[in-house]
Amino acid sequence: MAATKLIAMHKNVGMTVGQCLGARLKYAEDEEKTDDERYITSYACNWKIAKEEFMDFRNEYFKTHDAIQGDIIAYQIRQSFKPGEVTPEEANAIGYETAMRFTKGEHAFVCCTHVDKAHIHNHVIYSAVNLHCDKKFRDSWFCGIGLRRLSDIICLEHGLSVIEPYKFKIPRPKYDKSYRQNIRESIDVGLLQNPKTFEELLQFLEKEGYELKRGKHLAIRESGRKNFIRFKSLGDQYSVDFLKKQIEGEADVSRKEPEKKFDLLIDIQEKLRQGKGKGYERWSQRYNNKAIMKTLLYLEEKGIRSYAQLKELADSSASDFRDLTEKIKKVEARIEKLSEIRKQLRNYARTKDVFTEYAKGGFKAKFYEAHREEITIYKAAKKAFAEYGGNIPKSKDLTKEIEALMDEKKSYYRDYKLVRDDNKTLQEARRNVELFLQIPQETREPKRQHTAAR
Repeated sequence: MAATKLIAMHKNVGMTVGQCLGARLKYAEDEEKTDDERYITSYACNWKIAKEEFMDFRNEYFKTHDAIQGDIIAYQIRQSFKPGEVTPEEANAIGYETAMRFTKGEHAFVCCTHVDKAHIHNHVIYSAVNLHCDKKFRDSWFCGIGLRRLSDIICLEHGLSVIEPYKFKIPRPKYDKSYRQNIRESIDVGLLQNPKTFEELLQFLEKEGYELKRGKHLAIRESGRKNFIRFKSLGDQYSVDFLKKQIEGEADVSRKEPEKKFDLLIDIQEKLRQGKGKGYERWSQRYNNKAIMKTLLYLEEKGIRSYAQLKELADSSASDFRDLTEKIKKVEARIEKLSEIRKQLRNYARTKDVFTEYAKGGFKAKFYEAHREEITIYKAAKKAFAEYGGNIPKSKDLTKEIEALMDEKKSYYRDYKLVRDDNKTLQEARRNVELFLQIPQETREPKRQHTAAR
């Protein structure tokens, strides 16, 4: 299971936007927290220079858009897992997939998995500006809810548990009835007296101590209250027109229950332990019957005849989905590495002559100050070549390999959606059957074996 939180990042007082981005990224990428940077992945950017790339996106965006005060410079997704349920590698894969699906691949991000606490957790920082530099991510109250639902779905697809609704350990506080509710109840009592006209109902309310203000909009005030309340503000069934029709026997007072969409089986016993009443019990039983029938139809269609067979297929599907995700990540990592070295080759060719002149002149400080940018880029390119290891391919060969990897990535993505959807359906069917058959939690899944982080 994973708890999620979406955080909008603003510029701190006394700091520049670049300094703020650098500080947040530095904390997320901390070596001690990420086990010497083992559990850091990124999308559409190089995480080592993510601050500069995020600033490039931002600067390009504001070339065609006006800056506003209190602007959001980036967003952070925090995703915390239950202790002992996932390995750092799995957590990072889930965080990467959550960010990819939440942003729809339209925003660059860095996913850092922290292993310094008992609970493994992800810090995903993504650029507020999209990759085309023409739009910004617009946050709303519902985005946090959508993030949690997406995280729960991905956890189910990976064979993990999800967070159950909060259970109150103490009695819920009792609140006094509202002013409007008192008026509604008094009107209901008046209707029980079977008044023949609407005027008789008003006379009853006046006897009960209410004051009426007649005019274009009939209003009512309880004794001791300051403000009048219009009848139409009490609700559709307490408007003047509706009450008149109800007294004359013309109004339909029945209430239609909205149609609900169900996707997973409700654990009736668990809900009843939370203190739900008999009405909820009857409703949930009807819902469970519908949900389990849909599951049975799916099992019949797939030829699944036993829980053991379903469990085996669900485990296999989750494993296949993880394997495919890993393949895509490896290809993306290779593309990123080759793209970076190709970029450094171009930088090297562009700054080589300047550095050669700098070396021939005896590395003088005056020349360095005049060509600081070119010399810095040259040194960064040489460092990248040393870290690459082995012979550096030609730019033409790098381009060919990158194009081949892009084709391979596209072939994986053609299968990705089918595998993901099939895995989701199997995991939901498995959960429905487990709840319906009341299979104990400890027998549903074998205990996961984890290797200790370095």
